[in-house]
Amino acid sequence: MSRVICLGEVLIDQIAEDIGVPYEQVSSWKPCFGGALANVACGLAKLGTPVSLISCVGQDDAGTDLLKQLGTAGVETSGVQVHPESTTREVYVIRNDQGDRSFDRFNGDPQTVFADTVMSAEHLPEHLFAEAKFLVLGTLSLSNPQTSRAIGRALKLAEQYFVKVVVDVNWRSMFWQNPEQVMKLLPVLLKYTDFLKMTEDEAKLLFRLTSPAAIAQAYSHLEGILITNGDQDCRYYLGEKQSKHPVFPVHSIDTTGAGDAFLAAFIHKIYHRPIANLLDPKSANEVMAYACAAGALSTLAMGAIASQPSDRQIREFLAMREAKH
Repeated sequence: MSRVICLGEVLIDQIAEDIGVPYEQVSSWKPCFGGALANVACGLAKLGTPVSLISCVGQDDAGTDLLKQLGTAGVETSGVQVHPESTTREVYVIRNDQGDRSFDRFNGDPQTVFADTVMSAEHLPEHLFAEAKFLVLGTLSLSNPQTSRAIGRALKLAEQYFVKVVVDVNWRSMFWQNPEQVMKLLPVLLKYTDFLKMTEDEAKLLFRLTSPAAIAQAYSHLEGILITNGDQDCRYYLGEKQSKHPVFPVHSIDTTGAGDAFLAAFIHKIYHRPIANLLDPKSANEVMAYACAAGALSTLAMGAIASQPSDRQIREFLAMREAKH
């Protein structure tokens, strides 16, 4: 059976249990399994789409625990490398009064080598690409030369086996030693990209454009562009048409991973239906409603993965909204 491959970081989010205080005043932290691509992989598995994660963890307790949790979540992990001399990354996440989060710092010291920076291109399992339908990537993996080479090989394998490439920009400057490097690397990544997802802030920063149709004009090979904007409308360009879908207002507790739940739901839908269906505006709108619902539901509990909704929860949520109208 064809599958989705998610390639990128798996780590631990240490989420502040105190809301609205700076790092120094946090009294306790809740460790949650995370990393954007791991979040997307677990979201897909929960929705019932076969998925593999390609990543790298340290040969430490955190790495062992993450592998175990991925397996429990239903993610196939034969492509997760275990590096004997590196450390599994932990990210400290603080939250404001609205539940919106910001990344504050990492574990370790400036000399710490994190496992997600040393993924080996040579150890990518080619057989996974031979049976894949989609490859999902972010830009974080481009921030280090070794993992960047692994991305390069993955893109070549995707091209060889006719695998569609989905990129979530997921810009995090704190992961980069030289943040301006992304402007050199992003155009190379975009050449291989079929579907592009980003936030409005990322679109402004990297493209100086916020209209999906305008970005599509500049990159005419893209089949879809999704631009999320927190609690504002999600704008998209699918089937050569631009449109938007309102977000669903909910009482958010933690927005960590909401974009990953949104993306997992979007991929789940286009995995199980012919992509040509996106040419029909009604079908495209249904896909976006499903993705927006998944993103909203994922904010109702703490942690990016524990809070991910099931297909049934999303469908029931949408049915309730429909009934209200």
